[in-house]
Parts: sequence; structure tokens; C-alpha cells
Amino acid sequence: MLCHAHRPRGAAGQALEHELRCFAVFRRVYVQRDEVRQIAAAVRQPELGYTFRVGSLVLHAIGQLTPLQMAAFHSPTAIFPVGYEACRIYWSMRHGNRRCRYVCSVEEREGLPEFNIRVIEQGYQDLVLTDASAKGVWDKVLGPVAEKRTEYGTLKLFPVYLKGEDLFGLTVPAVTKISESLPGVEACDRYSFRYGRNPLVELPLMFNPAGSARAQPRATGPASSAVIRPHPQAVSSSSARSNQNVAQGEGAAQHAKPPVVHPRSSQYRWMKSEWRANVYLGRSRIQGLGLFAARDIEKQTMVIEYNGTILRNEVAIRKEKSYRAQNRAVFMFRIDSEHVVDATRTGGLARYINHSCAPNCVAEVVTFERGYKIIISCVRRIEKGEELCFDYQFDAVDERHRMACHCGAAECRKWIN
Repeated sequence: MLCHAHRPRGAAGQALEHELRCFAVFRRVYVQRDEVRQIAAAVRQPELGYTFRVGSLVLHAIGQLTPLQMAAFHSPTAIFPVGYEACRIYWSMRHGNRRCRYVCSVEEREGLPEFNIRVIEQGYQDLVLTDASAKGVWDKVLGPVAEKRTEYGTLKLFPVYLKGEDLFGLTVPAVTKISESLPGVEACDRYSFRYGRNPLVELPLMFNPAGSARAQPRATGPASSAVIRPHPQAVSSSSARSNQNVAQGEGAAQHAKPPVVHPRSSQYRWMKSEWRANVYLGRSRIQGLGLFAARDIEKQTMVIEYNGTILRNEVAIRKEKSYRAQNRAVFMFRIDSEHVVDATRTGGLARYINHSCAPNCVAEVVTFERGYKIIISCVRRIEKGEELCFDYQFDAVDERHRMACHCGAAECRKWIN
């Protein structure tokens, strides 16, 4: 790649010495490019508007896999995440010398992958093709394409040598690096890993992973009854500082050295920079996937933040109906009577934390930086390798809509809601 160092124009609009006015340069310059970091930036920050393109393939969404899907949604050479969508520019099925768009996607049907192609060509109505394999659905395209190209006398294609997984983009190196970083893909026992998990590619979860009990919501009912509730003793950063001052005052009155208590704002900033070293994802004895302590964590330590989009209650109810219409599970956390955090489409690893009737963590709503934050803190010392869990505090429902609890605690209530 040829390039040249350049700087922006000055305030008066005068060109500076090193301004790049064209692509013609007088010397060869080598640029070291960190491909993995570029991939991570494009996937983790879609709001920046990056276009993830590799040749004629444009990746729109990588999708997600639940623990129950791991066994069936892969082959020795590719992983098939549900919700995967990419667009490929390829030869037309109707004209031998034209190209059109083929939108490839992976869905689930009766526990098995379903491969779809939507053919988009100007002047024609969209055509949707479906098959149980990537090769099967692309064969429905390649046959007519080969016939039309033979009819027009253009370069002949050999469909037998073209692989459906390649045309779907599932084996493209950049896409493979992302799919191999999906949570829980280590359970894909027949798949031969090419790159392994990359810590830079941490995806916002596009679909509810169903790796925890809360990912199995009731089929009916308002959004307010299907969301996780915070710990009743939620506090703000200002009240935490007041409590700290009171504690120090009482200690001074008793002529004892007060304990060192850091303001919650400082704890929060530390947690934001260190949370990746606190936890890791693994198989849970409670259900599906769970979050585990990567090191010993002391009592009252902020472990991780529960991320999502803050919605008003009315909007959350509409969103829930929309998700159910799309056959998506609802994944929400209530802040108060008027606000809900929606993590159904975007969120972090905190959403993998399972419910327990004897939890070692608590979820609190605090206010930092003029906004609500949901913080997961431990209520006792947690040893390395121990699974993190907290009480979801779901609303009570009738027996028809109850969800069984599998936490295994001695004081288990047998039901989550």
C-alpha cells in the first residue's frame, strides 16, 4: 500500500507541508495494519457505520448460538450462527452478463439450521430460496446461473467445485475469526478451529443466548413481569459517599482507625477498566452457560456492569411485543417503575449470570456520570472458579407460567418466579 504522511489544513485554509493532495507519491511506504483490531472495531461498534466487506461479500450480522444449538449448528469447516446475514454480489440467474445481490442468512427450524438466500435484482420481485444446507440452497442459484452463462456464451462455471459455505462467507478468514470468538463455541466438537478465540473480538450479543434461566420467558404477560428486578437496597454514588462519611465519623468517635472505603465512583472506574480480568464464560451446572470468577474476588467488590439500552416502560412493552413477533426471547432488567434496560439485542457478558436462591452477588442500580448504571457486586468473598449468580426477583405468577429453578441451593425456592 502506498501512502504519505499528511496533516489537516491550517486555520486559514493554507496547505501544509505534508498535506496529501493525491495518491501519487515518490517513495514506497509500508503500513503495518492490525487486522484483528480493525475487525473488532467494526463488529463491536456498529454505530460507527463501518462497512465490513471482503471482496464481493458484505457482512451485516454475525448472529449467535445458544448452548442447545452448538451440537447441530456447525460442520468440520464452518460455524452456522443463528442470525448470520451477509450479502454477496454474484452472477444473475436471469441474465448471463449481469450481477445481482444475494442476501444469505442462517435461521433455525425445528432445532436444525436453515439456510436462506434472498435474490435482489433490479426490475424483478425478490426471490427467497431455502434449504437445509448451504450447498443445497446455493445449488438452486448456481444451476440457473450456469445455464444462462452457457446460453450467453460467457465464461463457463463449474458449480460442482463451488462450496456453499464459501459462498455464504462462513469460511472467509475475517468472518471465521469472529465466529470462533462467539461465546461457547468450544462445544462445537466436530469443528476444526483455525484461529481460536480472540479476546479483542467481544461481540454485542445479537440474540438472547438462552444460556441462563431468564432467557426462557413466559409466552404471555406484560414486560414488567418478565424482567429482572434490582436489589431493593440500590443506592446512588452521592448516598454512598454520605454513608462513607458517617462510617468514618463513628469510627473516630470510638477512637478506632476507620476502614479504607473508596467512593463508589472510584470503584466504578476501576471496575470498568478491570472487569475482563474478573470473569470468564463457561458451562454452568445451573443451566447452559454461566459467568465464573477468573480470580479471587473480595466481598462488596464491583465485578461487572449489566449493559443495555435504557427504555421507558411504554417503549419496553412495545419492544417486547416486537421481539416476540420475531421469535426472539425477551432479555430486560428493570431499573425502576418507569425505566427498563433492554439487553435483548445488545449487551455484555453480565447477561450470562444465572439465577440462584442463595446468590453470591447482588445487582444494584446506581447513578454515575448523570446516568443509571446496573452494577453486579459480590455479597461475600468469591473464590476463583466459582460461578457468579444473583436473585432475579421476578414477579410472582400463576402456576401455569412458572419457571423451575435449578440453582441447587439448600434453601432453593424451586421456582424463579
